[in-house]
Amino acid sequence: MGIIKATKLVYDYITRDDDEKTETADRAVDHLDVEIEPGSFVAVLGHNGSGKSTFAKTLNGILLPTEGTVLISGMDTADDSHIWDVRKTVGMVFQNPDNQIIANVVEEDVGFGPENIGVPTEEIWARVERSLKAVGMTAYRLKSPNRLSGGQKQRVAIAGVMAMKPRCIVLDEPTAMLDPVGRKDVIRTVTELNKREHITVLLITHYMEEVTGADRVIVMDDGKIVMDGTPRDIFSQVQKLKDYRLDVPQVTELAWELKNAGVPLKDGILSIEELMDQLIPLFGKKAAEK
Repeated sequence: MGIIKATKLVYDYITRDDDEKTETADRAVDHLDVEIEPGSFVAVLGHNGSGKSTFAKTLNGILLPTEGTVLISGMDTADDSHIWDVRKTVGMVFQNPDNQIIANVVEEDVGFGPENIGVPTEEIWARVERSLKAVGMTAYRLKSPNRLSGGQKQRVAIAGVMAMKPRCIVLDEPTAMLDPVGRKDVIRTVTELNKREHITVLLITHYMEEVTGADRVIVMDDGKIVMDGTPRDIFSQVQKLKDYRLDVPQVTELAWELKNAGVPLKDGILSIEELMDQLIPLFGKKAAEK
């Protein structure tokens, strides 16, 4: 079984009148079926309102299903007796790190979560050390979070989640408030955690360049999964992505435009190196023919 398994998952945002009677029910997730394998890096894409962030919040019990089930390592998120084990298994990182950082010193913030679940003091400090090292923030352990950049704060937030020893980290648009340098920094950190620590990563994002290194890409629209495959599979379908109001990596779009103009290129080019590897022989052949 996967570490995450959603079956016929439905989530409705319900508004009620003064008498607590339902007035409207807006469906954000619509009978979604998906399974995530342990140790995988899965990216979830979708335009605003596609349901991707709502789906993320169902994975550790922040939101409970209106219908269907979400199982985390076999535990039902709707079962109150399992909710703390679910939240230990799946850690959440949100787009604004200031909403997760509460202490005045970096190391104290990272140790806050383990302390709350009763981890012995010696083990807390060992976890703080390992987590800060994993995200490259050991040198900042005695600093105030207020003096850190956005990217550094986000890495501290990730370290705080890591210190809880989750088997899975869900990141809900973690780079949305960062500059390009900060975005690359955070994605590099997350990728290293996935590869080195074998932590399952579910990345919710709308930055296409962030998902080219994922094992799997899921595209959501209107609360449903509409595409599911490897990055190359997904980005080989440029027009379909555009129909879902999504962009593609710049180099992928350039290659697509060149192919539409008659240049014989393969679909789903994901890097400049790939594009150049295909273009250089073509130009070299034309030069030789002249």
